[in-house]
Amino acid sequence: MGTRDQILDAAAKIMRTRGVVHATTKEIAKAAGYSEAALYKHFSDKEDLILNVLRHRMPDPVGARPEPGTATVEANLAAMARSALSFYQQSLPLLGGMLAEPQRMAAHRDAMRRHGAGPGHAITGITEYLSAERELGRIAADAELPTIAALLDGACFHQAFLRFYESGPDATPASDELARSLAQTLTRALGPAISPP
Repeated sequence: MGTRDQILDAAAKIMRTRGVVHATTKEIAKAAGYSEAALYKHFSDKEDLILNVLRHRMPDPVGARPEPGTATVEANLAAMARSALSFYQQSLPLLGGMLAEPQRMAAHRDAMRRHGAGPGHAITGITEYLSAERELGRIAADAELPTIAALLDGACFHQAFLRFYESGPDATPASDELARSLAQTLTRALGPAISPP
C-alpha cells in the first residue's frame, strides 16, 4: 500500500471517530506514519483530503450507475437506495460537525464546488438515470424526475440520520427491505415500468 492510500485510510478512520472539524492534518499524517509535509505532497489541502476520503473510502452515494434498460427500474432504484443509505450512514460522522461551524462549512462548500462535488450530485445522478429510462419508454413521460430523485436521496439521508441519532457511528446498516420499499413506492410515481425480456 502506497503513502497516499495509507494517509487516506488514516484520515477516514480519524474523521469517522473525531469528525472532519476536529481531525487535523498533523494528526492524520502522524497516524499514517508520515510527516505533515508528506501529506501535503499528495493532497493540496484539508478539503482535497476530505474529498478524496469521500470518493475513495466511502461508498458512492448512488453506487455503480445502473445501465438504463437493464433489470427493472424498481430494482435499479433499490440498488441506488442501498448505496445512498450506506454512503450517508458512513459519512454522517465525518461531516455532521461542520454544520455547527459556518466558516468551516463555507470552506468545505467552496472546495466541493471547485472539484465538481457536493450533495446535489447524487440527485443529479439519479435524475440522469431516470431520464435515460424515460427515453427508453420504461417510465411515464410526465413523471417529475428531479422531484423523485430528490425524494429518494432525501429519504436515504433521513433514514441514515435516524440510525446515527439512535445508535451513533456503529449503527447497523439499513436493511435491504428499506431500500426495496423506498424503490417500490417511488416506482409507482414513475408510471408503469416494463420488465426486462
